[in-house]
Amino acid sequence: MSKYVIVDLEMCMVPKPIRTHRYPWSAETIQIGAVLVDENLEIIDEFNTYVHPEYGAIDGFIRNLTGISSFDVKDASKVKEALEQFVDWVPEDAICVSWSNSDKKQICHEIEAKHINIPRLNMLLETWQDCQKTFSEKMDRKKQYRLSEALIAADIMFDENLHDGLVDAKNTAMLFIKMKKEPVLILNEYYRKSREDGLKSAMFTLGDICPALSVVFG
Repeated sequence: MSKYVIVDLEMCMVPKPIRTHRYPWSAETIQIGAVLVDENLEIIDEFNTYVHPEYGAIDGFIRNLTGISSFDVKDASKVKEALEQFVDWVPEDAICVSWSNSDKKQICHEIEAKHINIPRLNMLLETWQDCQKTFSEKMDRKKQYRLSEALIAADIMFDENLHDGLVDAKNTAMLFIKMKKEPVLILNEYYRKSREDGLKSAMFTLGDICPALSVVFG
């Protein structure tokens, strides 16, 4: 069984006038948070670092959302050094996991635009897993769930200090571990009943609209 590194990035916005051929993307990393889950599906270590943005800036919205200020990132490492530190921390046999593919895409954007070459990081990106997609599959839905909604549905008590990289990594890890342990995901009782009632309602409506179905399938 592999070890897993659950990753979460926080980002700031890059203003449109600053986006050029050198850096065309709308966001830039300001925090990397991660936790290490061992073969026994237990959290055994954590990684957390702020990142100094080269193009973007932390405005009031991002400061209020993440709790990260310009002072926090002022003397922090730039993304190349931060990613090198992260990769050095990740065990050789670990697989990286994040909520959605947005963090993986952000890393790819920055290493391309900033000409960063970290061979082992490229290997980690190749096997990167999307925990949001796994949860949707468990729920048998095409819907893309918010992390907070998924945690509530899965009946997990979580740290509500969302949009902190390390906190979100821990929250995601708890959900990831629960999905690994439960082939059939055990949901919050009220969420499950609400979902079942919704399905019954949908079936009833379908029968009303197409009464011939009851003859065909009855």
